[in-house]
Amino acid sequence: MAIRNLLIANRGEIAVRIVRAARELSIRTIQVHSTADAESLAVKLADEAIAIGPPQAAKSYLNIPAIIDAAKKTGADAVHPGYGFLAENAGFAEAVVGAGLIFVGPSAAAIRTMGDKVAARQAAAKAGVPTVPGSDGRVDDLDAAHAVIAKTGFPIMIKGPPVVAGAASASQPTRTSSTASSRRRRRRPWRLSAMAGSTWRR
Repeated sequence: MAIRNLLIANRGEIAVRIVRAARELSIRTIQVHSTADAESLAVKLADEAIAIGPPQAAKSYLNIPAIIDAAKKTGADAVHPGYGFLAENAGFAEAVVGAGLIFVGPSAAAIRTMGDKVAARQAAAKAGVPTVPGSDGRVDDLDAAHAVIAKTGFPIMIKGPPVVAGAASASQPTRTSSTASSRRRRRRPWRLSAMAGSTWRR
């Protein structure tokens, strides 16, 4: 299905870039905006603009029902999430597709897989993509952590789980067993990866 009317579910520079790229492809653009962004450059450049809520991002750019409603009202046949906001939200991708629209991005399943560091590593290995040596899954206790470190050596990267869906995990360079142990006590589960060929300095 060809895209003729593209709704941009973002703001700022990324929205401007999408508008310009779409114009080169002869695709009509619809720019969503909060009441605070009504005079933004992206709004002025797009073929059409529609308000989706107040200045607070939670009530506008992160408001999935409002964005889907805007897409339907304006006759959009595709939604581009840009980056940030809902770009890595699997629920948003599903909502767009569920509304009969094209989601310009990866599938909801791919977003969920790549959003989980363990699942992403397993998917990469299954596809034959080389991965950095490390734990095969989550590390739930110090004995398991020490076993991984014994194989990989230092330095290692300790990756914590996302705090919320779509959030980046905490990543900290670690050079000693005592440091690794103290960090493992503060938060779990973690995943450990060797930092091949790297040097970390304070």
